Amino acid sequence: MKQRKILFLGESYRADAQTWMNGLKEFGHFKIINWELQTSNDTFWNRIGRTLEFIFAPFTIQKIIRKEKPDMIIAERTTSYGFLAALSGLQPSAIAQQGKTDLWPENAISLPLKRILQNYAFQKATLIHAWGPIMAKHMKSVQVDESKILLLPKGIDLEKFKNNNLANPEKITAIVSRSLLPEYRHEIILKAFGILHQKEIDFHLTIIGDGTLLENLKNLAQELQIQDKVLFTGRISNSELPKRLQQALFYISMPVTEGVSASLFEAMACGCYPIVSNIEGNQSWIKHRENGQLISLDDFEMLAEEILWAFENREYRNQAVIRNRNFVEENANYQTNMKIIADKYHELIDARK
Repeated sequence: MKQRKILFLGESYRADAQTWMNGLKEFGHFKIINWELQTSNDTFWNRIGRTLEFIFAPFTIQKIIRKEKPDMIIAERTTSYGFLAALSGLQPSAIAQQGKTDLWPENAISLPLKRILQNYAFQKATLIHAWGPIMAKHMKSVQVDESKILLLPKGIDLEKFKNNNLANPEKITAIVSRSLLPEYRHEIILKAFGILHQKEIDFHLTIIGDGTLLENLKNLAQELQIQDKVLFTGRISNSELPKRLQQALFYISMPVTEGVSASLFEAMACGCYPIVSNIEGNQSWIKHRENGQLISLDDFEMLAEEILWAFENREYRNQAVIRNRNFVEENANYQTNMKIIADKYHELIDARK
């Protein structure tokens, strides 16, 4: 098979992006050229710089296209890199909606502009990835051509995330593996475990990742007097994550918005029982007290109660964990799903020849 080139627009350091690119290399024998914005958006002046970089990005991308002559362009986030992919004019093109709608934050002054950018990206794209049902639902609500939509998660590597849970069933051990950012509501999780501590229930909570709220969360753990039972690991290697998951009974995630969470699939694959926020992105995969638990937004008292319920109902929990592993094997297998995606890309390229 002739090696073909794909130009990827997106943040290449992100685990989701790496999964996408590596899968295309492994199962499609593609050569990936990637480009991303270099300016961060952590300060006011950096945001100004990033905006200017975005404005001039089409010229940079055209230079790359002339030099590298890629066979296809793909991009994550329909309102930014997806728009730039559409603007490039290179076909075939595939764009991926990363969040529930990609129109975030919901109260942002830039929302009308983002809608315009997204609609243009939808219109020009050859293929649009919906990694989960919630994304496809949004696309249909804005009259996207359904023949363009591929509803399929990238999946996770089941060879790496093995069903080998070694957690002690006699103690509450929980893990959180989301970035320490406001939308993931780590403070709700800490407050729930604060209630367990007040009830003199033993536990160990591992919080993986880094982010702007790290110091605030450490301070909150101290205020709740649970700092000795909470481990903040910071960022860890991809190879260490499965081992951490396999040492926890519970996976907990309380985001206020969600597209498709690879973190949830990874936890389900490793035998962690999922307790997550009751939002559409989680409802696609979790049914309350059937294969996990759904918690009302920002309700730390309910979270504490449901952790206890799940811990006390061991037989139910064990059956749910088995069903979850089977579900991930059937629906979120990286080897299977990325082969389908890579083959689709080759098909689109061939159709343009």
